[in-house]
Amino acid sequence: MAMAFKMATTGMWVTDECRDSFMALKWKKVHRYIVFKIDERSRLVTVDKVGGPAESYDDMAASLPNDDCRYAVFDFDFVTVDNCRKSKIFFIAWAPTASRIRAKMLYATSKEGLKRVLEGVHYEVQATDPTEMGFDIIKDKANR
Repeated sequence: MAMAFKMATTGMWVTDECRDSFMALKWKKVHRYIVFKIDERSRLVTVDKVGGPAESYDDMAASLPNDDCRYAVFDFDFVTVDNCRKSKIFFIAWAPTASRIRAKMLYATSKEGLKRVLEGVHYEVQATDPTEMGFDIIKDKANR
């Protein structure tokens, strides 16, 4: 079995694939975003979807289900007012109102453990509907 990192508070495990995909996003820029899901049966946090470098924030937002929770990381590239190119990594905790209460509780209690494995996240956004994680919100946080 592949190595996994245990999140002590919830008994969930984060697979190596999650960490390795995140490092590829952070250092090699081969992904624009990664969507993670929790498999309740195996108690593993796994990679659900990976977006290529040409994909956009809207592609990532569209890949999130309307009726189930997910985590996502997005690599946001932008240019500052001083004309400097920068990149910030966002962690998004997606818990839509239509998702099950059990799923919301599981994702809420597992979030910090996953964030510890994903070293280098700059900002966190928690959203229950698309308006709470709009592109304007991401731009505003990045420019602070």
